[in-house]
Amino acid sequence: MAPRESDATADADHGGGGESQVLSDLLALVADGDRAAFTRLYDLTSSRIYGLAVRVVRDRHYAEEVVQEAYLQYWQQAVDYEPARGSVITWMMTIAHRRAVDRVRTENMQTERMSEYGVRSVEPEATQNLPLEAVVRTAEVNAVRTCLGHLTDLQRGSLEMSYFGGLSYPEVAARMDTPLPTTKSRIRDGLRKLRTCLDSHEDG
Repeated sequence: MAPRESDATADADHGGGGESQVLSDLLALVADGDRAAFTRLYDLTSSRIYGLAVRVVRDRHYAEEVVQEAYLQYWQQAVDYEPARGSVITWMMTIAHRRAVDRVRTENMQTERMSEYGVRSVEPEATQNLPLEAVVRTAEVNAVRTCLGHLTDLQRGSLEMSYFGGLSYPEVAARMDTPLPTTKSRIRDGLRKLRTCLDSHEDG
């Protein structure tokens, strides 16, 4: 989802309390499973959530992933929002900030682990049910990071959650809201692309 903010938001920004009530009303509807209200909530807030994510992770693609994860959490936890603990936008920004910080930590872990292991050559057919550790050993960190950037957002995100996040395939599937076979296929294809890219770096 690309961040966007309607003209109504610009007007609401000047209204202060008016916007706060609108967001509170929308979140209450979201808590009841109202998808139209969720779309409206996204329209009114996504630019600010995205801006926060970019400031923390300093990468546009990762910021978009943070936004996606944050809005999934808003949808799932809207029922848990407590007005006494702060405004809706404060609640949303706090969740997004935590997600963004987690992303930065994941990237730091990635750099450290890739520096330690690199990437090992593994036959593509053998990678379907292996964690990413099984293909990691000797490549340069920069090459690995470059090659990860060549994967699709979904492939990269699945690999990061499976390896760097320590999640099982079923857990990745649940986080991505994707069937388990699709998740396994996505990770397998990502590993193949990663290996091919790293081979080209070694040949170069």
